[in-house]
Amino acid sequence: MSLPHAILTALLEKPSSGLELTRRFDRSIGYFWSATHQQIYRELGKLEEAGLIRALPSEAPTRGQRKEFEVLPAGRAELTRWVAETQDPKPIRDPLLLRLRAAGVVGVGGLEAELRRHLELHEKQLAVYEAIEERDFPPGRRTADEDRLRRLVLRGGIELETFWLRWLSEALPEVSGMGGEES
Repeated sequence: MSLPHAILTALLEKPSSGLELTRRFDRSIGYFWSATHQQIYRELGKLEEAGLIRALPSEAPTRGQRKEFEVLPAGRAELTRWVAETQDPKPIRDPLLLRLRAAGVVGVGGLEAELRRHLELHEKQLAVYEAIEERDFPPGRRTADEDRLRRLVLRGGIELETFWLRWLSEALPEVSGMGGEES
């Protein structure tokens, strides 16, 4: 149920067309809540049908013209209700962890290379997050509450990547010391 709320959040930040939304998802929200372009467009239709958003009127409507959407009061009320809702943490569901468990039964062949690949991916993602933090939140800059909350989300991403790097760095020597692995 969170994709509609991610879209409402993005539209409250800035009314946008579907294309603009998908680009914004690729640059920000998508780091922690991914969605395909098709999912975003489908959800826009549902939100409009439910009366939570509307297409802004255009000066000269033409066939195939991009529609820009804004959030209606009912959409803001829904987002406000959702923000205040309680929700338990989701259980971890990571295929890499399941593969490690399965390796206990069938052997670790190929697993070391996959752990190294994941390590590289997490290093790259951490570098992206740190660059965003440096660019958008330089030390000593006073920020509005909205920016402080965005930074908290970014810090969560940084901490998660840091966790994965630490864990993978611990897991790699363990796996490489087991039989059945080609070096």
